[in-house]
Amino acid sequence: MKAMLFAAGLGTRLKPFTENHPKALAPVNGKPLLQRNIEYLKSYGITEIVVNVFHFADQIIDFLQENNNFGITIHISDERPEVLETGGGLVNAQHFFDNDFLVMNVDILTDLNLSYFIKAHQEENAIVSLAVSDRNSSRKLLFDEKNQLKGWRNLSSNEEILATDNTENLKELAFSGIHLIQPKLFESIHFEGKFSIMKVYMELMKVDTILGFDHSGGVLIDVGRPSSVLEAEEIFK
Repeated sequence: MKAMLFAAGLGTRLKPFTENHPKALAPVNGKPLLQRNIEYLKSYGITEIVVNVFHFADQIIDFLQENNNFGITIHISDERPEVLETGGGLVNAQHFFDNDFLVMNVDILTDLNLSYFIKAHQEENAIVSLAVSDRNSSRKLLFDEKNQLKGWRNLSSNEEILATDNTENLKELAFSGIHLIQPKLFESIHFEGKFSIMKVYMELMKVDTILGFDHSGGVLIDVGRPSSVLEAEEIFK
């Protein structure tokens, strides 16, 4: 299985580091996030990765070259001159994928067992599977008793998008920033340029199966702020 690491973002929450560097190279105990996640993916047998770049793109490209791509095949999906967000970034890289593939935010650190995640995705033949967990977040995805995605809710604004009238037993879970995707997803995308892949999921959940994979109780840190770097350094030595 191939994978894609989203590394193009501006990382505004991680300032001042990202004023001069990409967030992908933010160090946790001296090891950049990008390296940590490449090693994490390699530990599950993934040896071909696409990395999208925009913000300080040359620093990421140079870092990979200096480290001989950590002994695997790494492709660069260059989004300059405009960052394309998650949806546009996927579309821009779609030519790399001909089978199911994994997508992960580069600023996520986790102990999620990818073998279990991949097995559940393939057994259910979902067009998309999303890693989720029960944790504090202002935005939640809503799942029915079969773990099928049925909605989204912003707990701060009470805004919501629903694919069902039966909302009584929906579970609220937070997205972990890790997806498994069948390439046929691209046939359902009609947006162009810069857009969030969540816009696609909100439409697709009404007509196709998007599954949640609940890994509550495991470790997941969104290393998006200086304070979360300190938190990550306590766990990831």
